[in-house]
Amino acid sequence: MKMIFSKFQPVYLLFLIITISINCIKAGDRSKIHVWEMKEIKLSSENIYNNYYTEVICWVELKGPDFSKRVYGFWDGENNFIIRVTATKPGEWQWISGSNQPDDKGLNNKTGAFTAVEWTDKEKKGNPNRHGFIRATPNGHALQYADGTPFFMIGDTWLAGATWRLPFRNAITSDSYVPGPGMGFEDAVTYRKMQGFNSVSMIACFPNWESDFRASTYVDSNGIYPRNAWEKFGYLTADGKMTSKNMLDEYGNKPFEMSKEHPGVANFDKINPEYFKSLDKKMQYLSDAGFVPLLETVRRDMCPAWKAYFDFNESYSRFVQYLSSRYGAYNFIYSKIHLDWIPKEYSLTAKEFNEALIYHLKKYGPMPFGQPVSTLISSSTYCVFGHGENCPWLTMHSVGNKPRDHRVADSLEIIFKLDPPYPVINFEPYYTGWNHEINNPNGERPPVNSTRDNYFSRAQMYGSVLSGGLSGHVHGTAAYDITTTGEPAGARPHIWDAFKYESATYMKHLNAFVLSDGNHFQDLQPARKDVIPNKAPGSPPMGLDGWSYMMRTQGNDFALLYFENQSVLPVLNNFKPGAEYIFQWFDTISGKWKNKVIIRADDKGALSLPDFPEGKNISSRDWAAKIKIK
Repeated sequence: MKMIFSKFQPVYLLFLIITISINCIKAGDRSKIHVWEMKEIKLSSENIYNNYYTEVICWVELKGPDFSKRVYGFWDGENNFIIRVTATKPGEWQWISGSNQPDDKGLNNKTGAFTAVEWTDKEKKGNPNRHGFIRATPNGHALQYADGTPFFMIGDTWLAGATWRLPFRNAITSDSYVPGPGMGFEDAVTYRKMQGFNSVSMIACFPNWESDFRASTYVDSNGIYPRNAWEKFGYLTADGKMTSKNMLDEYGNKPFEMSKEHPGVANFDKINPEYFKSLDKKMQYLSDAGFVPLLETVRRDMCPAWKAYFDFNESYSRFVQYLSSRYGAYNFIYSKIHLDWIPKEYSLTAKEFNEALIYHLKKYGPMPFGQPVSTLISSSTYCVFGHGENCPWLTMHSVGNKPRDHRVADSLEIIFKLDPPYPVINFEPYYTGWNHEINNPNGERPPVNSTRDNYFSRAQMYGSVLSGGLSGHVHGTAAYDITTTGEPAGARPHIWDAFKYESATYMKHLNAFVLSDGNHFQDLQPARKDVIPNKAPGSPPMGLDGWSYMMRTQGNDFALLYFENQSVLPVLNNFKPGAEYIFQWFDTISGKWKNKVIIRADDKGALSLPDFPEGKNISSRDWAAKIKIK
């Protein structure tokens, strides 16, 4: 037996080596990623199409632990298609491709697999996005990462940030960077991150905007308005009107080809992937920096021409899905239309947008990885679109733009009480430095970056959050349009000047205040009716002085309060009778807490508060406060 083994030993060893090698290859063929990390699946069509964007829909059926969904891909130029996926849990994942072109062997029945592993606690500290994509808290009123870690949005408004106006330079920046001419995207992200921000708001593209011989707002020969654009200051048309800001990428790419039949209008059925490859870099940079951006499709003024000259429901739905597919494996909030205003000439109606977005939902389904879907709005999404089955594509409410004063508090409280509950946020509050008729509380227009100007911004921060906007807050300045290098400033400042306005420094204080008791803020409910008085005599609904706000938990054991300038020191009702509470003032300007004091509710549950830190019963500035049962 020993001699026989020796005779066949070389063959046996060769067989063993081959077997081990095959097993190693099979094991190595299964790629490995972290959960919530974007993975690209690349396909190449074998067939030739006249218009890859309109003719081809491709996808993968993705399966993994507690997950089985279709994830759509997008055309990336030539015959290339990409499906971006992520793993929501550790474990083994498999996919198989498909398309609406069943005879294309390059797109169908391709298979693959990968293994997802968890991030370490240390790695999660390095980037909060590793906690998973944000979603509503169990009670529906706030946001959290997938693993339950609280998320409170501290956002800034860079509406033109996806364009060359804030260029991605592949350049090294510094934590000590000070905004100035030539500021790039990386500089801006780093600077705001150092100030405590974790989000920025950007419109993905402005297809009909360019600096040409036409006015920023003009009507074509068919009576259709192709744009209602922001002005390019200092650049005049032949008839003396300012033309539009141009919105190319860093390489001069436009998001769509321009229509040959309709001058000044994009061909919305001819997308240009090269433009979006530039946006890819910015979205990835934000993700790596731990940001959760608000990404919007287009501004509403693109859409009258879109509907007049194209099959709007189909074409707009296709574009909504293109962005959803291209960026759906990132942690972001998706705004499906920038609807800051609904004028007759420069926008479609809310009904028309709602119809198109319901069409999209029915055709493509919801976001496969569960990110919130909202819309930047004038007034409130509830007033404009309704709730629940009225707008089934909407999963997060918003308020903003008009009004920018006390009246927004009522809108937020109404939304907070809806059933089922949705998270809500103020996406477009008071903007510092912006001298505009919709941005002047009670008709007041303070000097740029003045104490009063910055106070108005601060009042909207705290007033919005403590009226029910527990998702966070989005800061803004007059430089939302990003007037940049090579352009004179006009009615709106250069971006680097606005970046240094004092109001931005208050956002990190807001975050520290709200999260001072961990995720306890997520259980707060509006309780302003129990602040007596909650309005100073003569304080106007259209202003930002004299009002007081409170949110409190149902068990009456925790509350957060905000008092505007000129607020009257109130008595608080409906706390626990006879209970002792720890009371602490919070300085909204410095971000520092005052000393704790003990206060006791009377036998009816009324709490009398200590004087404002100035030693007065009527405040000459704003303050916040926290109350917690002893």
